[in-house]
Amino acid sequence: MEIELEQAQKIYDMLTEFVVTYSFQILGAFIIIIIGYWLASKVGNLVERLMLGKKIDVTLSRFTGSIAKIVLLVMVLVISLSNLGISVTPFVAAIGALGIGAGLAVQGMLSNYAAGFTIIITRPFIVGDTISLLGVTGIVDSVHLGYVFLIDEDNVRIQIPNRHIVGEIIHNSAKNLLIELKIGVTYDSDPEQVTRVIKSAVQSVEGLAADASVQVGIDNFGDFSINFGVRFWAPTDRHFELKYAANRAVWDALREANIQIPFPQREVRMLG
Repeated sequence: MEIELEQAQKIYDMLTEFVVTYSFQILGAFIIIIIGYWLASKVGNLVERLMLGKKIDVTLSRFTGSIAKIVLLVMVLVISLSNLGISVTPFVAAIGALGIGAGLAVQGMLSNYAAGFTIIITRPFIVGDTISLLGVTGIVDSVHLGYVFLIDEDNVRIQIPNRHIVGEIIHNSAKNLLIELKIGVTYDSDPEQVTRVIKSAVQSVEGLAADASVQVGIDNFGDFSINFGVRFWAPTDRHFELKYAANRAVWDALREANIQIPFPQREVRMLG
């Protein structure tokens, strides 16, 4: 019984000595962590608000605010550990090694984020623009750090990783998309009349881009017809609808003007 009491007394003395010796350091570290966390949150929110006030993209603003908060929290943690007399050198080395391993493991993801950061800063396109790249065309629906989402005229959502966008050739036609038509008429038709009829018919279609003109002209000479080319801009989300409407309007106008659209013919002569 006396041995057990002596052991309990030793443990009590050790705890008392530890509390007396390190109580102020522990309390100081705890206070530093609380104040540091509060300060880091305030600084992060301040950075985000300042960037939003400068009309900078909301995604970039939030990302930068979060980075500022994390950096300050790491600094606070290092100061707290140093206050307790704990060497932070092994922790820094371990974090560096983990960072290298994690970087290799998520190399593709990090490249997407880096490319997204570039897109947000340089702004080669914005939400609502019509872009064409990598064989796809669509309206920019949203821009994220890792991906860009497009919506095409069929309302299909297209997800493109940002690393496949940076460095590529991008065609940006704002909110509109070019529509091209090919129309053939007989060789005895008056080109001036055909041009006027086609242009008037296309311009009568409602919904075309208000600031875009209709271009009509002879595109080439075929075996059986004079082929006219028609070019005009229309909203991307109504591309096929307006293309079909323009074709119908041109067909009706040509019939009304008695301008014929030829079909392939072959002349056969009987000899002897």
